[in-house]
Amino acid sequence: MALIKLQEKDSTEFKRLMQESFQLGYEEVIGKCKELILPEKDIDECLNRKNIYAYLLKNNEEILGGAIVEINEKTQTNQLDFLFVNVHSQNAGIGQKIWREIENLYPNTKIWKTYTPYFDKRNIHFYVNRLGFHIVEFYNEKHPDKNWDENHPMEDQEMFEFEKIMGNRHTYIR
Repeated sequence: MALIKLQEKDSTEFKRLMQESFQLGYEEVIGKCKELILPEKDIDECLNRKNIYAYLLKNNEEILGGAIVEINEKTQTNQLDFLFVNVHSQNAGIGQKIWREIENLYPNTKIWKTYTPYFDKRNIHFYVNRLGFHIVEFYNEKHPDKNWDENHPMEDQEMFEFEKIMGNRHTYIR
């Protein structure tokens, strides 16, 4: 198994597997959804932003999962935009392996940030109990900075913001 930079030849499969993973996570909790929860245009917009790096974890030629991160070399406050595990490889420690490799790639990071929907208890458990993140903000209809995209199928979902302060003695990974 190796975490490698996303290559053009793997791009289509990377996006498809990410979409499949996010769709499954949503539908396991909310129920069947006609719309695609993570449209390809959203992934492409992310991949085309400045300071974005995409990685996939491969076992031979099989993509087990991947991640997209935004790196700010100046502040060293970096963001995990997407992390996914192939639906056929879930519950086997793949997500934790991807994350450990990402942290190793960016050892100067001071703070990692990420977001996940309120409904997704599995993700909340993963980020808090497995990766050592802390919930720092809860976005909902009463939040002063609410800025939902009304065309997105998850536009009315509540979200958590997570932070992981690196080097903090209270940060741990199980």
